[in-house]
Amino acid sequence: MVRDADRIVLPGQGAFGDCMDGLTRAPGLLDAVEYAVRRRAVPFLGICVGMQLLATRGLEHQTRAGFDWLGGEVVALAPGDPALKIPHMGWQDLVLDRPEHPMLAGLADGTHVYFVHSFHFVVAEPADRVARVDYGGAVTAMVARDNLFGTQFHPEKSQAAGLRLVANFLTWCP
Repeated sequence: MVRDADRIVLPGQGAFGDCMDGLTRAPGLLDAVEYAVRRRAVPFLGICVGMQLLATRGLEHQTRAGFDWLGGEVVALAPGDPALKIPHMGWQDLVLDRPEHPMLAGLADGTHVYFVHSFHFVVAEPADRVARVDYGGAVTAMVARDNLFGTQFHPEKSQAAGLRLVANFLTWCP
């Protein structure tokens, strides 16, 4: 039962609104996630759109409310270099903004991780961004606050770096 879980992982694929619709269609699921994460403070890991749902709102296809657990918006990628393609697919080097965060143990600047996305999370509070990549400008790669952690990239496709992140999550005690 999600409400009683020790940890919650929310992966996501597809559009922001479609993912939110999927969560709301399952009776009681959103309330159970909210209770576990916000009231019981269990560790939460959002992956890709699962991370984006932490935002105040997403602007993919239409404006949709997110969880609003971290302020900010999910907006279309608009790289400053017209040669860069959308969707952003491939390996990027992390730049760690908060290398001391326990979820980053064993990871360093330059760690390669794998992305597949067309929208990105622009955080309202710079302190909520844990890491970024340069894709024609700064793109949020990881966010964190309290018991919340999210990755725009896919740990499951990021080989050793992804395995390390998942291992860190399994032992993380925020």
